[in-house]
Amino acid sequence: MPNISERGQLMPESPIRKLAPLATAAKERGIHVYHLNIGQPDLPTPQVGLDALKNIDRTVLEYSPSQGIRSYREKLTQYYKRFKILVDPDDIIVTCGGSEAVLFAFLSCLNPGDEIIIPEPAYANYISFAISAGAVIRTISSTIEEGFSLPKVEKFEELINERTRAILICNPNNPTGYLYTRREMNQIRDLVKKYDLYLFSDEVYREYIYTGSPYISACHLEGIEQNVILIDSVSKRYSECGIRIGALVTKNEAVKAAVMKLCQARLSPPLIGQIIAEASCDAPESYYRDVYDEYVERRKCLIDGLNRIPGVYSPIPMGAFYTVAKLPVDDAEKFCRWCLEEFSYEGQTIMMAPAAGFYTTPGAGINQVRIAYVLKKEDMEHALVVLRKALEAYPGRVED
Repeated sequence: MPNISERGQLMPESPIRKLAPLATAAKERGIHVYHLNIGQPDLPTPQVGLDALKNIDRTVLEYSPSQGIRSYREKLTQYYKRFKILVDPDDIIVTCGGSEAVLFAFLSCLNPGDEIIIPEPAYANYISFAISAGAVIRTISSTIEEGFSLPKVEKFEELINERTRAILICNPNNPTGYLYTRREMNQIRDLVKKYDLYLFSDEVYREYIYTGSPYISACHLEGIEQNVILIDSVSKRYSECGIRIGALVTKNEAVKAAVMKLCQARLSPPLIGQIIAEASCDAPESYYRDVYDEYVERRKCLIDGLNRIPGVYSPIPMGAFYTVAKLPVDDAEKFCRWCLEEFSYEGQTIMMAPAAGFYTTPGAGINQVRIAYVLKKEDMEHALVVLRKALEAYPGRVED
């Protein structure tokens, strides 16, 4: 039998999805599973988007342009202007979700063996995309004790060598919910400028910032306009994960030309998804406000509830809808598996994402989980009770 590729062997499993078969088996046993593992919002998609889907008036569902429908890209420029991100329609390439935008950015900007510096913990699929491109991830550790703030500039410079080509950030951050400060963004800008690096900036959670501090986009940073590649998606802001519409935004003409070759090879982004996304740009201000207010309430419910459980600690996330929490357990993945395979409380259990999968440093995050607060408050409160009971019963509990 032929062997699979080295790339196939190196590709990691998703810490978010790999326990899904255990959750399915638990449900088949009649157990209700609270899904805290995945960033799938349960809040409604904008009605204008749903109406656009229902009222498609076409006789042919044709290929869209490889760069994406121009009218949608024009709408996006108006959307970005609200955040003082000034771009032209031709600076925007529509992609099959934010994931394709990351992959195409890597394939266009990095040669095999080139290195990307990423603060960890980081969204696990960045590692998969780097492997696909033959690039090497070099991580710089942030810690739960320091609220996952950005390490000092000297730590970055220790990693920079002749193979370093890029820094990647997610702001607000998945999985930690951390929001980079102006000082930290200026620190990154200075490094990018000093060493002439690309800055890949994943900003899909910009709507969800829970502090008075301003949102600083990579596109706001002066002097590195040609270095910045913005990654975006409608999945989170409109609860449209299933339509697979993202965007790669850059003013760098050489990067755009390279990305377009990849776009042409994959033909086109989803036509129906773009129709829905374009209509959703007209969602009323009340939609954004209601969604935001709901996440504020959920965040308070989750973080207060976690920190009341003996032995559990979570910093307060300032953005997105995730937190990384430290649990009093020997191994968080074993605990998450145990919750799905062996534990239930009043016919209920919980599913979380083991945080070790968001680190590349061996042993890091071993007693941490990522929790997404994408359930309504009532369900979140029940899930917190189940978590408390599970920690009380878990045979691998570790006491401080």
